[in-house]
Amino acid sequence: MLEKVYGKSKNPAVTSQLEEQLDTLGLTGTFYIGYPILASADEAIFVEALLVTLEHGLVVFSLATSPSKQSPQFWSALQDSQDKLSYAMENNLGRHQSLRRKRRLGVPITVVTYFPVNLTPPQGSDVTVAGPGTLLDVVRAVPPLDQTLLRPLNAALQRVSTIKPAKKRTSVSRTGSRGAILRQIEQEIANLDQWQKRAAIETPDGPQRVRGLAGSGKTVVLALKAAYLHAQHPDWTIAVTFHSRSLYQQLTDLIRRFSYEHANDEPNYERLRILHSWGSTTRAGLYGEIANHFGLPRRDFLFGRSKFGMERAFLGVCDELWSAVKERPDTALYDAVLIDEAQDLPWPFFRLVCKVTTEPKRIVWAYDELQNLSNMEMPSTDELFGVDAQGKPRVSLVNSPGQARQDIILPVCYRNTPWALTLAHSLGFGVYREGELVQHFDDPFLWREVGYDITSGELEFGRQVELVRRPTSYPPYFAEKLQPDDAVQCVPFNNNVEQTEWVAKSIATNLKEDELEADDILIVFPDSLTANRLSKQFVDALARHGIRSHMAGVTTSVDEMFTPNSVAMSHIYRAKGNEAPMVYVVNCQHCAGGCELIKVRNILFTAITRSRAWVRLCGYGEAMAEIKREFDAVVQHRFHLNFQIPTPDESRRLRNIHRDRSASERAEIRKAEKGLKQFLDAMEKGEVALESLPPEMQRSLRKLLEQDAGENDT
Repeated sequence: MLEKVYGKSKNPAVTSQLEEQLDTLGLTGTFYIGYPILASADEAIFVEALLVTLEHGLVVFSLATSPSKQSPQFWSALQDSQDKLSYAMENNLGRHQSLRRKRRLGVPITVVTYFPVNLTPPQGSDVTVAGPGTLLDVVRAVPPLDQTLLRPLNAALQRVSTIKPAKKRTSVSRTGSRGAILRQIEQEIANLDQWQKRAAIETPDGPQRVRGLAGSGKTVVLALKAAYLHAQHPDWTIAVTFHSRSLYQQLTDLIRRFSYEHANDEPNYERLRILHSWGSTTRAGLYGEIANHFGLPRRDFLFGRSKFGMERAFLGVCDELWSAVKERPDTALYDAVLIDEAQDLPWPFFRLVCKVTTEPKRIVWAYDELQNLSNMEMPSTDELFGVDAQGKPRVSLVNSPGQARQDIILPVCYRNTPWALTLAHSLGFGVYREGELVQHFDDPFLWREVGYDITSGELEFGRQVELVRRPTSYPPYFAEKLQPDDAVQCVPFNNNVEQTEWVAKSIATNLKEDELEADDILIVFPDSLTANRLSKQFVDALARHGIRSHMAGVTTSVDEMFTPNSVAMSHIYRAKGNEAPMVYVVNCQHCAGGCELIKVRNILFTAITRSRAWVRLCGYGEAMAEIKREFDAVVQHRFHLNFQIPTPDESRRLRNIHRDRSASERAEIRKAEKGLKQFLDAMEKGEVALESLPPEMQRSLRKLLEQDAGENDT
């Protein structure tokens, strides 16, 4: 089957005809339209179409209209054009050692100019042309590709060869050590899968949504798309924005490397702007640029927190700005905006972006609903961008055949092992929690879209179902090189001292015996309010083993997560968007229960999915025993998820029960819990008898107990 990736076509009519002709050949491979862009010494060369197949190698197409006159000058100019395209392709591919055979490029390059009519070059001409009646013969004459070159060729064309790990891991000496396993995993040649190719290259004239699991490549896809658009349209002003401040380092590095691949030069940062969604006093943010654009004050975090509260600070300042500008006419500030971590950004932010983006609103947003660190659902497109005066959605998404897709799902998880991801989903949803689920998707079919197969039951409201990770939803090297009982572990302790000492000792083993490096390791604190204070105990424990460590954003730059020769520690909000081979999630008891259960379980999900190979869940006390019980249930079920899908009414009730609470609501709940504890203690001591309570209170209490018993029976 011929897979098609729709970039920007400069000649849609001829492109469509070429596509139809190729469909009749029964080829297996990839047909790129408007991709790649090749960097030469003097300019960036736009490739109008490219065919990659094992049977017929690499064919570079230029597209032309019917010539008015076939003069010698016409054929000479065509020869020069094909030579230029061939030289550029050979120069770009020749930079990759994996594609060379001794002194020559191992990939034959065939350049073909396709005309909508059949032409015959003059005798002795060295040009290759094709038309509707000759394309079959021209393609069949192209020599096949050496099978060993197919993967590295695709990696080079897709630009992902540039993101292969910089680490050589020369200190690895023992076969089978964690460092050796990690080196083998990292040396796997990175090829974009069919969904990532579409998301990175296909850019419709309008909005685009990219949905995917943690580790499915959303950030890489957006970085590649940003560099591609910048090379294709150097006059555009493009903004790339994100929620986690520590993602700045990763995005900047990726975009810079991809830009060198496309244009052999640094990006023009005046045109390609990498901006945190809010910004800070020292670095501009997208919100601040929009506020300045409208001549309105730019609010900082201190203002937002004091007026709207810690967790609603950005929502509050964006809503304030939106209220002030929504009646004003749209004004152009950006030609395209790419948004990572969209699940963590509030709806007024999207409306502000829409207001300052030129028509046809080229806004690309990528998100994972389960990485939202609150219980807020990802709003619909209408809710995000609103409607116009006639009630028509300002932004709509349609996938039409033969065109760039506007809604793309990335179902393959390349970061997390299947066992870690199943565990994260189980704990995040509360699948094996005593009692009912914590939360669930509104659409049960989403389980299939994110890579699960049904082993029994049905994906229907109110029905029992059993799910397991689909083998094609993760790369095969996880199952080949790792074992589930080592990839995920849950270790409970009696107290924090035991936990801290065990983590420090384990990290010492990781560095000395497992042949990992310090920046392969990340310690995550689920509770951001206590993280800085508690991190000092881990710093001291690690120091006793001669290990350096740092609290990201506190003892290092706010825009960096990892530094060489130092173990990174972070609270969950700064850890988001980052990853490490070995992740220690400490104080997991914080996520066991409480009045904001959706929020803390989403935090636990996000923490687990930071891991690229191994994850350790640590904690202490009775609450940690609940996490361990749920962990053991996942293992006993062989990493299958078995549960009853809640009805829509039940899901709404769960969201209401476990929702985020305001400060005053939390205070009332704590007051009620304290009063109830005192009452139960008094009853246990015999100081208060049920019969001594007022009759009305007795009736209310009995009614609640009977109702709870009835729900448990069902």
